Amino acid sequence: MKIGIFTDSYRPYTSGVVRSIETFSHEYTRKGHQVYIFGPDAPFSQARSKREEGIYRFLSIPAPTFSDYAIPIPVSPQLRSTIKKLKLDIIHVQSPFLLGRLGARMAKKFKIPLVFTFHTLYDQYVHYVPIARTTSRKVVQYISRDFCNRCNLVITPSSPIKSYLGRMGVNTPIQVVPTGLNLDEFKDTNPRWLHQNFSLQENERILLFVGRLGKEKNLVFLLKSLKKVMEKHQNTRLVLIGSGPQEAQLRKLCRDMNIKDRVVFTGLLSRDQIVHAYASADIFTFPSVTETQGLVIGEAKASGLPIVAINAFGTSDMIKHGEDGYLCKPSQDEFSSRIITLLDNPELYQEMHHKALENSIYLSSSYCADKMINQYQKLIARKNIDSA
Repeated sequence: MKIGIFTDSYRPYTSGVVRSIETFSHEYTRKGHQVYIFGPDAPFSQARSKREEGIYRFLSIPAPTFSDYAIPIPVSPQLRSTIKKLKLDIIHVQSPFLLGRLGARMAKKFKIPLVFTFHTLYDQYVHYVPIARTTSRKVVQYISRDFCNRCNLVITPSSPIKSYLGRMGVNTPIQVVPTGLNLDEFKDTNPRWLHQNFSLQENERILLFVGRLGKEKNLVFLLKSLKKVMEKHQNTRLVLIGSGPQEAQLRKLCRDMNIKDRVVFTGLLSRDQIVHAYASADIFTFPSVTETQGLVIGEAKASGLPIVAINAFGTSDMIKHGEDGYLCKPSQDEFSSRIITLLDNPELYQEMHHKALENSIYLSSSYCADKMINQYQKLIARKNIDSA
């Protein structure tokens, strides 16, 4: 099978979407399929000069509010001839904008089944729009609904997002297929990696967050909750892995709250480094209320970390409350209380640690890729019947 993936974000930029693309692509290739990725280049001076096998880059510009993110220009005079030459069986787009729309046009022109993964609650990101946010939210919802209804199949990473799209008016068939994990990545890791690389003390308990440092991740809530935890547990540290437009504000808040010495900003880390960071933390904290899946939650579970998260959308599918973590109301008191409970009770902590490892087996990347391939095959078979 020849699979074409159109995405508005791709490496060197890192995100949950990029991670999903790479995970599925690796498994498709391992199972004997061919994958072709159509994505942005790095902005201007960072642009790549060498050709990458199976990857087609579009000229891109830096995003106005986040220069590390490249906005692709969805124009290529060679694209139609390339698609025709590749003879794609499936086009799978990863956003309803820019290259996602370009991929949809190619699917229509060449009569190729079109799949769209609804990775992101786009209407929750309108805080980046300087004006008319209410109107912007309605416009984004309309664009998302309209795009979904132009596809042959919509994939959601979790069942709450499937229900959300149904309520929004999407009538295209929807299937739940989460992004899986390569569980072998989380073996043979260094449980002291954070201590060794960021001068943490051996007796410190480490709370970890991995993700973009943006408003939608609700990190102000996390810092204020940490303040309550530290009042009882002076040996706790919060490690924030990632970068983003809110970083300067978060650093200032740490200074204002007198906790700057208890919060570590690592910046962007390589994939190998992140895996070691999971292994050397104690609890994974996740305050975001906008996730469609929360892939980092699965990664934390594969590392045996109990999780404290806000009960919202995709997060609720990833955590078994009271078994491998806690799902909280958006209350700083409850969030901090759950963290304190885990810190205060070593036996409970160990039980959740073992359950997290056990439950991560259901997120195997091979299993999830097989589910997606099965959906592709059904679409191709239906196309062949319709064209017979």
